Amino acid sequence: MIIWALAGLLIFYHVYTLYDLYLGSGTDLYGATNGHAKFVYAQSILRLLIITSLLLVAMNRRFALYGMWAAISALVATHYWALFFELPFRFLEGRHPLSYLKGFIIPTVITFLFLSMKTSRESGKDAA
Repeated sequence: MIIWALAGLLIFYHVYTLYDLYLGSGTDLYGATNGHAKFVYAQSILRLLIITSLLLVAMNRRFALYGMWAAISALVATHYWALFFELPFRFLEGRHPLSYLKGFIIPTVITFLFLSMKTSRESGKDAA
């Protein structure tokens, strides 16, 4: 249940971010994207991959962990790309460079829970 809750939280966050970016009228992470539309589209694709992989993780698919880590790592890498190349996005304003690494906290917890759940299941089979 904890994996579902954490995966659901991340899914909600990324779905809301995509909704806000394309259909909403709320805050915009990117501000004016003059000449940086490819960057925004790349991050949107990564968010869709994160959503898909988290849905598969919630359905107990082990291979989805690899997809989740690849997509989240790529999203964090694009944040650093924007930071180091000084792209004019709002999500960069006033943030410490290490703050982007907090995007790995929940995936780490999900991975440990997923692997511990699998290990406890396997040890139960060995005892039987």
